[in-house]
Amino acid sequence: MVSSRTTRSSSDWQQLDQRHYLHPFSDFKALGQQGSQIISRAEGIYIYDNEGRQILDGMSGLWCCSLGYGQQSIAAAVYAQLQELPYYNSFFQCAHPPVIELSQRLAEVAPKHMNNVFFTSSGSEANDTCLRLLRRYWDLAGKPSKRLVISRRNAYHGSTIAGASLGGMGFMHQQFETLSYVHHVDQPYWFDEGGDMEPEAFGLQAARSLELKIDELGAENVAAFIAEPIQGAGGVIVPPASYWPEIERICRAHDILLITDEVICGFGRTGEWFGADYFSVSADLMPFAKAVTNGYQPLGGVLVSDRCADVLKTDGGEFAHGYTYSGHPAACAAALATLDILQEQNIVTTVRDSSGPYLQRRWAELAEHPLVGETRGAGFLAALELVSDKASRARFDGDGSSGARCRDNSMAAGLVMRAVGDTMIVAPPLVATHAQIDELIDKARAALDATAAELI
Repeated sequence: MVSSRTTRSSSDWQQLDQRHYLHPFSDFKALGQQGSQIISRAEGIYIYDNEGRQILDGMSGLWCCSLGYGQQSIAAAVYAQLQELPYYNSFFQCAHPPVIELSQRLAEVAPKHMNNVFFTSSGSEANDTCLRLLRRYWDLAGKPSKRLVISRRNAYHGSTIAGASLGGMGFMHQQFETLSYVHHVDQPYWFDEGGDMEPEAFGLQAARSLELKIDELGAENVAAFIAEPIQGAGGVIVPPASYWPEIERICRAHDILLITDEVICGFGRTGEWFGADYFSVSADLMPFAKAVTNGYQPLGGVLVSDRCADVLKTDGGEFAHGYTYSGHPAACAAALATLDILQEQNIVTTVRDSSGPYLQRRWAELAEHPLVGETRGAGFLAALELVSDKASRARFDGDGSSGARCRDNSMAAGLVMRAVGDTMIVAPPLVATHAQIDELIDKARAALDATAAELI
């Protein structure tokens, strides 16, 4: 019998999709009118649509397929685990070998002061878990008034009620009631908000908005500050070098826990194992997900510092939090196989010393394009700003339609490049060769040329 999955046309799939599937982060009416692009298979750093067209995946899926597609050792590890122990929970004083081994392996690659991990199934759940860990830690530490959490405007920390409240994206907050104990401060987005300030002076100003908020709320009431080392969904915003040292100084001076959200930056994306390593930051909690399994299985978690874990482990009582799929055996098997590839093939070192610098050099060449006001990046993260005037940094419009045009032109050129308003971003698989980076740059330039022809 021939599977309908191989015989249905793209039109068939689009009609079924429109009738039954509610997509994440989508305008359902517009999507129904346009029709979904049906992606049928993938190999290496490329995806293929249902018509067989090859597209370079410049976003690693959704920041997660850092080793690209077709990693048979990961698939084999998942299959073998499903044959042996397809599922068991970690409740009721139980555990299983994959979750124990993965906990050990993660502690080995994490900063030295982080030796414990709590598992979830996603980055959103990981950030929810951070809120629960914060509350429990400060209660046990004898400072129960520390309840408030500070984040940044334009941050992204997931899409659950807690994760989206921690995030600072206004268009999301308009559609639900945010948690009252989450507050937001300035982001270190120099290109859009720095004006005529020097980047380092602006970085200090953005960091010190945290201290102003702490003074307003009272340090005795603030539990933690959370931020991505580099803002991903916000537009690959790389903070000035002055920013993170000042943030850490402020947190330590006021006895506030520091959370670096590693869901995007973790597992080699910056050329270090974690974004905290890239900026030499000592975090107390590090939520992670995405690339930990190369996207092959849903898995997230929180790496917990010894400071916090020691209190949780020794000062009493049940931590009344967990998920059915916390530390799922098959997901842990996928993560273990992913770590094997990262370590055995020296992927992180290669990104740091060779392919990452090459991508950044080639990406910087796009700054010469008449539409580009700035290029920036780190490791295998990069962004450029679309402008109508380079000197004033003026945009073409206020609704991000220029970015949408460029995104569509990029897909037509055979490259997945994401638009965040009028910021274009890429995060290609870490296994991309220099030749494939050249291909990415050529296709990005073709997308910019096509966009310029429409706008200028």
